[in-house]
Amino acid sequence: MLVIPAIDIIDGKCVRLAQGNFSNSTVYGENPIEIAKNFEKQGATFLHIIDLDGARLGYPANAEIILAIAKSVNIPLQVGGGLRLYEQAQKYLENGIEKIILSTVAIENPELFARLLEDFGSQRLVTSVDVRDGKIAIRGWLEESTKTIPALIGALRRAEITSVIVTDISKDGLLEGPNFDLSKKFINAGFQTIVAGGISSLEDAEELNKLGAIGVVVGKAMYEGKINLRKAQERVAYKNNLAKRIIPCLDVKNGRVVKGTHFSNLRDAGDPVELGKRYCEMGADELVFLDIAATLENRKTFCDLVSKIAKEISMPFTVGGGISTIEDIKNLLNAGADKVSIGSAAVQNPNLIKEAAKYFGSQCIVISVDAKKKKQGWKIYIKGGTEETNVDAIEFSKQMEKFGAGELLVNSLDRDGTKKGFDIELLKSIAESVNIPVIASSGAGSMQDFLYVFQKTNVDAALGASIFHYQEVNLIELKKFLFNNNLPIRI
Repeated sequence: MLVIPAIDIIDGKCVRLAQGNFSNSTVYGENPIEIAKNFEKQGATFLHIIDLDGARLGYPANAEIILAIAKSVNIPLQVGGGLRLYEQAQKYLENGIEKIILSTVAIENPELFARLLEDFGSQRLVTSVDVRDGKIAIRGWLEESTKTIPALIGALRRAEITSVIVTDISKDGLLEGPNFDLSKKFINAGFQTIVAGGISSLEDAEELNKLGAIGVVVGKAMYEGKINLRKAQERVAYKNNLAKRIIPCLDVKNGRVVKGTHFSNLRDAGDPVELGKRYCEMGADELVFLDIAATLENRKTFCDLVSKIAKEISMPFTVGGGISTIEDIKNLLNAGADKVSIGSAAVQNPNLIKEAAKYFGSQCIVISVDAKKKKQGWKIYIKGGTEETNVDAIEFSKQMEKFGAGELLVNSLDRDGTKKGFDIELLKSIAESVNIPVIASSGAGSMQDFLYVFQKTNVDAALGASIFHYQEVNLIELKKFLFNNNLPIRI
C-alpha cells in the first residue's frame, strides 16, 4: 500500500479543511513547494495535490505553484482541482504531472472524460469519488450530483476506469477514522482504490491495507504528527501486498519473435501479433515487446508492428529497443505502448530518464537493467548485452529510481535462455535496494522457478519467453499453480 501525503492549496498556501468547509481551514505552511520537498526527504514515493481554489472556481488557480512542485521533486504527483477543460488536463500531463484527478468532469462531462482516456490512457487518470451522507459531491464539494454510487460504479466500469480515490467528506479533517464500508464498495467492485478522509492512525491504514486498498491519502494526521511517514510505509509495505504479475516477453527481430541463449543463437518462435493475442486470451498480466535489432532503419516498421499488437490486446504493453530520445518515447506511446523500456540510453545518458519521467510520468518509464556477475558485484552491459561497462548494477538501479523511473526490468545475462532458474542473488539485491517494482527476467524454465523467485525475493513480477512461446509451460496452469501455493495472483 502507498502512504500518500496530501498538499491542499488555497491562496498559494498549504491548508487542510474540516469536512470540506472552506470557512473552516487551517494553514500548515506558506510554501507548498518546500512542503513537497520535505515530504520527499521523509521518504514519500508519491504526492497528492489538490488545488482547492481551482475546485471551487472551476479552473486551475494554483497551476504555477503545482508545476513548480513537479520541477522541484523527483517523485510522481497526482493532481486535481478545477480541471474542467481538455487543455488544462493536457498542460499538467505534458509538464511533469503523472496523474490527474477528475471528479466533476468524470460525472458531468463523459465526452471530455472519454477523450482524455483515449489520448492519455486510464493509467494517467484517477476518478475522485467524493461522498457526503451517501450522495456524490461535485464542484469542490459545494454541490450534489444526481448520480447514485451504484450508477457511478457501473459508469466507471463501462469506461474501463481502473483507479479511484474515495473520500467520505463527513470524515475529512476530523481524525476520526475513514469510512471503511464506503471504501469496500469500490475495492470489491475491482477498482484500484485509494482512500482519503479521516485517516488518523497507522491502524486505520493497516485495516484498509487488509481490505485491499492500494493507497491512503493522509493530510491532517501527518501535519500534526499523529502519523510518521516512514513508520507508516514500513507498517503497510505496499510491494508485498500487490498481486504478482506474470509477463510474457516477445523478443522481435525482422518482424518475428525469436529466442536464443545469452542473447545469441536465435531461433524463430512465431508471429508477434498472434502470440500477443494468445497471451492476452490466456490472462497474462502484461506483455513486454523488445526490438532486439533496434536500428534506426527499422524504427518505422517497429512502430507499425507495435500499433498492430496494441490493437489486438487489452493488457498493459511495454515496448523497448533502441529508445534514446523523448521523440522515440512519444512515437511508441502514440503507437499504442503503455510503457517503454530503456536500457543502453539510460546508462549513457541518465538525464534522459529524469526528463522522460517529468514529461510522460514515472509509470511509463521502465529501465532495463542488463547485468552480469563479476568479481566486484554485478556490472551493467549495454547494446544488447555485447558491451561491458564499469557501472555497478545496484547503484545504477538506485540512481534510476531517484531520477524517476517507475519500474526495473532486471535481466541476468548469466541466466538468459538457460532455463536454470532466475538469478535469485541478483534479484534479491536489487529488489531490496529500491522501492519501485522489479520485474525478474532471464532463466525461467519451470513453474517451480516462478514460485521460487516470488518466495525468495521481493520482486513484483516475473517474465518468461521461450517456455511460453514453445508451450513448455502453460500460462493458465502456471497462474493456478502459483495461486494454489498462496501467492497473490490474478486468476
